[in-house]
Amino acid sequence: MAARAVAVAYSGGRDSTALLHATIAAAEPLGLRVFALHVHHGLSADADRWLAHGKSLCLRWARRGRPVAFGARVLTSRPARGESVEAWARQARYRALREMALERGVDLVLLAHHRRDQAETFLLQALRGGGVAALSAMPRQVRRDGVSWARPWLDLPREAIEAYVRRHRLGHVDDDTNDDQRFARNRLRARVWPVLTDAFADAEASLADAARWAQEAVAGLAEWAAIDLPAVCAGDALDIAAWRALSATRQSNVLRAWLRERGGKAVPASLIDRLMTELSGQGALRWPMPAGELRSYRGRLRYEAEGSRLPATRPLPAGGRGRRGSLDLSKVGVHELAEWGGSLVVERVEAGGIALAVAARLELRSRAPGDRFQAGPGRPPRSLKLQYQAAGVPVWQRVGPVAHDDGTTVFVPGLGVDARAVAAPGQAQVSFAWLPH
Repeated sequence: MAARAVAVAYSGGRDSTALLHATIAAAEPLGLRVFALHVHHGLSADADRWLAHGKSLCLRWARRGRPVAFGARVLTSRPARGESVEAWARQARYRALREMALERGVDLVLLAHHRRDQAETFLLQALRGGGVAALSAMPRQVRRDGVSWARPWLDLPREAIEAYVRRHRLGHVDDDTNDDQRFARNRLRARVWPVLTDAFADAEASLADAARWAQEAVAGLAEWAAIDLPAVCAGDALDIAAWRALSATRQSNVLRAWLRERGGKAVPASLIDRLMTELSGQGALRWPMPAGELRSYRGRLRYEAEGSRLPATRPLPAGGRGRRGSLDLSKVGVHELAEWGGSLVVERVEAGGIALAVAARLELRSRAPGDRFQAGPGRPPRSLKLQYQAAGVPVWQRVGPVAHDDGTTVFVPGLGVDARAVAAPGQAQVSFAWLPH
């Protein structure tokens, strides 16, 4: 079904008022309804006045038969201590706009950014040392979280919008926070932009063009990464040797793409620099990253989300055999073991499991130096450390209780059921799986 409505992000200022007016004029003959969506940030003493102005303007136009309705969201949260007010306001604004649009069944939101906004964004990102993705500035249209965000005036100079406002005699309100030079964009506009355009008359158009070239470069890099990713991926891990076989430029590019897939967003350039220098197929290494951790082991790099971070080992009490406890694990289901930091999942199986009678009398305890595990029939029992190494189990996954029956190993997290404890054919039996919290 074709969309029957469109939304405009409306601040009450000159640019958004002009866009709202133009959108209504274009939508009316098409039978489209227009929603003016306003976000009250609560950062200015005039915020209530802007909201009232928008509501009054849309009501007046609606009474004249124009297809427009007004909607607003008052933000109750505030930026955290040390958080950038600009970044907080931007994120909160887009979140509120998305929610209001979807509540009204709208999936297209128009934004009033114009060519000078684009040029300013490019220049600010360059001054912050941004990479090519940052220099691409604002996309003309992007689909994100169920909503399409479009900037139909991104190629228009500011003067064209000012002329439109004068021609249609559109009333609007000025944002007094635009004069607050604590904010980087306002400092750029007040101190840098006049000098820049005085020396380079075409600065606005040239910088906006540079942003467009950066957007093409970003698209090309994404296609390049899509070609390289299958060659360096080994399941959910990155094959370090295959990755190192690429040129340094392709290493950096595909690494960014691989990390973005796992973390859900771009990672800091400092992390890429560290990995380019430190990542090798040798040893077990770790690197922190937002909401998780990277870990390399045996030539593989893996991302562990924050909730799955585990200690490498569970300490044993001095002079003892570690933490102990008996448990009936013959019952199918999830057995919570909070003291061990996880759960044992018990399932019925036809073969390769533990007899129900044995599962009902198991002893759970920490790993001990004398523990042995037999990986298969006819194979010699070996220490858990050697078995873990042979199976390629990373150090951080060697956790959880070891299950014993009368001193004999039955089950080891990460290794499975000991071959000596496998039930005879035809016996009722269960299998175990260890799930860390």
